[in-house]
Amino acid sequence: MKHLRYLSLLLLLPILIGLTGCKDSTTEPPLEINEADVLVSYLEGTGGDYLNSTACPSVVSAADVYTTLTTNPTKQYLIDIRAKADYDAGRIQGAVQVDLANLLTHVKGISTQSYDRVVIVCYSGQSAAFGASLLRLLGYNNVWSMKWGMCSWDSTFAVGRWLSNMKNDRWAQFTQTATPKNSAGSLPKISTGKTNGKEILEARVEALLKEGYTPASISNATLYTSLSSYYIINYWPASEYNAGHVQGAVQYTPRSDLKSSTFLKTLPTDKPVVIYCYTGQTSSYLSAILRAMGYDAKSLLYGANAMMYDNMPANKFSTSEIKKYPWVK
Repeated sequence: MKHLRYLSLLLLLPILIGLTGCKDSTTEPPLEINEADVLVSYLEGTGGDYLNSTACPSVVSAADVYTTLTTNPTKQYLIDIRAKADYDAGRIQGAVQVDLANLLTHVKGISTQSYDRVVIVCYSGQSAAFGASLLRLLGYNNVWSMKWGMCSWDSTFAVGRWLSNMKNDRWAQFTQTATPKNSAGSLPKISTGKTNGKEILEARVEALLKEGYTPASISNATLYTSLSSYYIINYWPASEYNAGHVQGAVQYTPRSDLKSSTFLKTLPTDKPVVIYCYTGQTSSYLSAILRAMGYDAKSLLYGANAMMYDNMPANKFSTSEIKKYPWVK
């Protein structure tokens, strides 16, 4: 009888192994999430919907920076993200040089809340806007970019920057013919390996800072080599768009049209998205946020100032913007 029991167990063993194997093979794979959906939901909800808030863009004038510097300097922290050689050649007293790639690490290492304002300074206000936008997405709400960058601090810094980009070269090519928005599609695909909005966002911000501002910007000379290769956003009110815009550009109303509940999903995921505003500073804020979402977004450098200067509807750079504030080497 004992031998029969052993024999029975031996006969049952392959069946038990087979059943165990079947159970393992039917285990459901881990649930895949659409990270872009999670991120956009977070940004528009818990994240404060910065893209569509009145705080975007968060820009402070050189005059305000200088006033604080001379009256209450301990309440303001200045970060200069220009190249080290340019920083060494001339900078604002007290400004700390930080490469854009290291911006988040640097900010994490200081007590930002002990300052009324953390101001990021660059050449023209555009790359500073990009960096400030990414930090604000992470909740650093007292971070600002300095309008017009070092160009507005002293004329020494404006040569070859704003003073060379007040142009009318494209105005004759502008049109009043409207181009409709795309039909709504889906959000881009992003993959950070994270599962919640806050972690996905931080991973995206770190990656974008390391990439730098160059992939997030484009000159109008490059744009005009093939307008149809880009989905062009005119980020102005409709009345100003109707008065004249880049051929093929699509009008998106500031602070309302780039929401998931309105027209965010009309942006294509299969071609670069070029945003232009008046100065390239607001569009730099936008390009940072849209790139975080996974779009190949690019800010048009110097905005309309470099294309239709004499016919600007608003926010025109002029020599009156250039102060004569002291600087050091």
